Amino acid sequence: MEILHGIINSINDFIWTYIIIAALIGSGIVYTIRTNFVQLRLVREMFRLITSGAGSSTSGKEISGFQAFCVSTASRVGVGNIAGVAIAIVTGGPGAVFWMWLIAFIGCATGFVESTLAQIYKLPRGDGAFHGGTAYVMKNALGMTGLAKVFAVLISVTFGLIYVSVQANTIVLSVENAFGIDHALTAIVVAALTAVVIFGGIHRIAKVTEVLVPIMAGLYILTAIAIIIINIDKVPAIFALIIHDAFEPQAAVGGGFGAVFMTGVRRGLFSNEAGEGSVPNAAAAAGGLHPARQGLIQAFGVYVDTWFVCSSTAFIVLLTEQYRIGGDLTGIALVQQSLAGVFGSIAPNALAVVVFLFAFSSIVGNYFYGEINIAFFEGDESGMLPSVIARNAINIFRLGVIAMVLFGSFAELSFVWDSADLFMGFLCLTNLYAISRLSHFSYIVLDDYIKQKARGITEPVFDPSILPDRRGIKAWLKK
Repeated sequence: MEILHGIINSINDFIWTYIIIAALIGSGIVYTIRTNFVQLRLVREMFRLITSGAGSSTSGKEISGFQAFCVSTASRVGVGNIAGVAIAIVTGGPGAVFWMWLIAFIGCATGFVESTLAQIYKLPRGDGAFHGGTAYVMKNALGMTGLAKVFAVLISVTFGLIYVSVQANTIVLSVENAFGIDHALTAIVVAALTAVVIFGGIHRIAKVTEVLVPIMAGLYILTAIAIIIINIDKVPAIFALIIHDAFEPQAAVGGGFGAVFMTGVRRGLFSNEAGEGSVPNAAAAAGGLHPARQGLIQAFGVYVDTWFVCSSTAFIVLLTEQYRIGGDLTGIALVQQSLAGVFGSIAPNALAVVVFLFAFSSIVGNYFYGEINIAFFEGDESGMLPSVIARNAINIFRLGVIAMVLFGSFAELSFVWDSADLFMGFLCLTNLYAISRLSHFSYIVLDDYIKQKARGITEPVFDPSILPDRRGIKAWLKK
């Protein structure tokens, strides 16, 4: 097992360092230029679409644009936004934060393109519901059914099973450390809560995340704002330190500029998920009158994840000055100590509650991605899955998720986490290939949206006839 683990780590280091990061940054720059900096031009429209959709009612099993945003944010925003950022600062120094911010800006354009395409090629699911994502785009728009099924399996295993186990492990550890509650009891409670939510279907998942995401993100961001206010005199110096160290890292950073750059970029990419092919599953599930709506909403989700939540952790750690580059105190423990220095002994317990909300919402969001892609096989008689499994794929998958919650609560997860990174690498490459083939359609759709807005149309309506090729479009055809 150790030999296999070593091989996986070696492959991960190579493909992420030399292939995937270059592909993600390169494509993000292309999409930024081709959309004429959509992440700047339409940021006000992004914010309007999100805020106007909050609390809106839906009929049947329809999911609103805001609910889809909350589902994707639930998956994006997990314990990595707390522990991962703290680790990045300890490893790469304050300068890593700058590159984390920059990659979010670039990734915003990628997020727009992949989510808009998912909306264009989404499929009606009945009773006002839709589903879709990269696997569906590959099959229906590109005719690549085999690759689509491989992608669906990879994302279902990575997000729906492995990442679920990682989040469950974090929950039981944080609860035990903060409150002394036994692993087994917490594991059973988390598994039961997971079952209640996921067996309720996509509509219930949307309702749960619609409540959880604003609460958890809001509480954490408000905590960071309080620390910023308390240390307001230090804020200009912290910004200067972040920018300075991004290009001239401190001597304590092993590997110099390269280490700072790679640490910040990887942290940003892993956190905001732009280009990985996961968020399009949530984007495709939303209703709406125009594909660009959800593209813009999900693009803003990259900002929420990195500029708001990850930055909250960065300022908590940097302003309280509890960190040491290359030190042993890192991750959740560093954030707990940083908060304790300001708010006292209650801080670790409060953070445990926040971690629970972050991790549980990630379990639900990650499961959602798995369900959408397992549905790709439900009823499939191609022979890839035995017919009995194909007919009951969703319920079998749900049971597997609950089992992984229990497994993850007790397991040593370094091996499965590294394996998930390997799967994620292949997800990125297949997703980037698919959206690069069709990205020009997202530009046409964006231009149509902007032109309708310029004519005074408050809510633009999509007509698929504006596209030169309508192969694979199902949900937008007039009956």
